[in-house]
Amino acid sequence: MTEKQTVKENDFVEIEYSGYANDNLFDSNVEEDLKKLSPEAKPEKTVICIGQKMLVPGLDKQLIGKEIGEDYEIEVPFREAFGERKRELMKVIPLKAFSEQKIYPQPGMMFTLDNTLVKVIAVSGARVTTDFNNPLAGKDLKYKLKMTRKVDDVKEKSKTLFKFFLRISPKIEVNEKVIVKGPKVLESIIDLYKEKFNKLIGKELMFEEEKKGEKEPEKVSQGDGNGTSSR
Repeated sequence: MTEKQTVKENDFVEIEYSGYANDNLFDSNVEEDLKKLSPEAKPEKTVICIGQKMLVPGLDKQLIGKEIGEDYEIEVPFREAFGERKRELMKVIPLKAFSEQKIYPQPGMMFTLDNTLVKVIAVSGARVTTDFNNPLAGKDLKYKLKMTRKVDDVKEKSKTLFKFFLRISPKIEVNEKVIVKGPKVLESIIDLYKEKFNKLIGKELMFEEEKKGEKEPEKVSQGDGNGTSSR
């Protein structure tokens, strides 16, 4: 009989999840559920480090002590998810600010402004009432989730951290150290994460300038329509 694995803070795990607000599915990486949201969407593997704010706080902390391979239904109150709705995030913007960008707002329209999702509430004369609150703010959430495996591979762990913290997937070599290869501009950024890498992975993080003509790091799409991310 295989011994069950429980997870603790700073463990890396792959998860399958579906998130619900008011019993309505809002996000998933499970193919069957994802197709309900977008028939063309393809599920992506999701690896997270527990306790590193890669999930909403209430979900993150409830994974500690849970078992790999078990199905869980986890409820997260709004205060431990995307917080309460804030009146000050309801803003009136001159219509001219939109028309100058060739945007013609209509009630219900959603778009991204300064990396924030904004919803148009009303258009009245020369004024547009907008809502900068996260669409899930003020809502209690429920997740159906399974941790499918514990991740031990150092390269996969490293790529998980880079994807989340830096939004890039750099070229990596792993031996006694984790060596990142890339353009000189990356060096100072890599230096900022040396202590964190040592703590979470147990290996020293080093930078090596990429030779001219070699491939640059791959940028990673933020993809944060997902309701797991704390960002």
